[in-house]
Amino acid sequence: MALTISSVPQGFSAFITNLGIRDTTDDFVFIKSEIPCVADGVFTQSLFAGPSVTISRDNLKDSQVQGIVVISKNANVANGAVGIADAQEVLELVATETGIAAHNMVIASTGVIGRRYPIEKIRAGLLGLGKKLTPADFNAAARGIMTTDTVSKLATRQIGNAKLVGIAKGVGMIEPNMATLLTFFFTDAAISANSLRSIFRSTIDKTFNCLSVDTDTSTSDSAVILANGIAGEVSEADFASALQEVAQELVLKIARDAEGATKIIEVTVDSAINYVQAKKVAKAIVNSPLVKTAVYGADPNWGRVAMAIGKCENEQQINPERVVISFDDVKVYPSSLTNENLEQLRQIMSKDKVDIHVSLNIGEASATVWGCDLSEGYIEINGKYST
Repeated sequence: MALTISSVPQGFSAFITNLGIRDTTDDFVFIKSEIPCVADGVFTQSLFAGPSVTISRDNLKDSQVQGIVVISKNANVANGAVGIADAQEVLELVATETGIAAHNMVIASTGVIGRRYPIEKIRAGLLGLGKKLTPADFNAAARGIMTTDTVSKLATRQIGNAKLVGIAKGVGMIEPNMATLLTFFFTDAAISANSLRSIFRSTIDKTFNCLSVDTDTSTSDSAVILANGIAGEVSEADFASALQEVAQELVLKIARDAEGATKIIEVTVDSAINYVQAKKVAKAIVNSPLVKTAVYGADPNWGRVAMAIGKCENEQQINPERVVISFDDVKVYPSSLTNENLEQLRQIMSKDKVDIHVSLNIGEASATVWGCDLSEGYIEINGKYST
């Protein structure tokens, strides 16, 4: 999606460049608001969370941020005290160049774990940054935060007089846990800190936290939203709706671009006791390697879905005799499938997007999650990732 100047939020500028972190593609993104923003963020719950996460958590405690720094292709995780010092130095370097206090910025890093920033290259590359800022090019920013992504991920919506844009990266090591890969949202809408926090966290929970590629939670997951208020107040309901749409659009783009993926899997579980149960069962299905490989091979082995539901052994309210499993509009359980039905199921599983529906028939709650199939390509990419 190409954005025009008229379709981006007001008051944001950027500096995007290659610092030589790993290759010759853009690997540094700085986005600044001309005025302080109301902000919120959620981050990985990994015990190995990197300095970018811990520093940004602290800097967001007052719900105010004016800039975002992203370094791609190096996670700066598991580097001890020197990793913390490097991350702090990057923020101080940007602060010196821009006049924004280091504690009024967040930093995010993504890439190989256990390797130190090439700090000398970063120091040299950030000289004169303050004079190189230009109106924010969110398309370029979306490209600059990529690692193994094959396409950039951006979505935008209009909310009254205000605009909202979201960018994201991530195609592997994705099983969000109260957070998400890397995703950033920018808006010129005016909204209170409490409302922004409530809307943002609810949205993340129902979109990015419902996404899984490979069941692995990243050490660097970060999701941050900045609202500078330049366009004035908007309806909170309209804002929440627009944010949900943008986030879900980004989720589907990530699922489609996932490492080695050839198909999107969408799983909906309804008639559950509560949302938590519905989501747990749906995640068990979308995360199953056997379900993923069946989808990849268009193998009508629907019993793997039943197996995945059965793994949720703590959900004792689930009664297999009441469960209904369908692929698109074809009910596979409880049913007696003919060869014709199995061929129909094979055709459904050959589509670019495979929809699996499960009714537990014990309540009224539902959840939808997204993921992808599992192919030889995933092994090829990750078997050589650090080299």
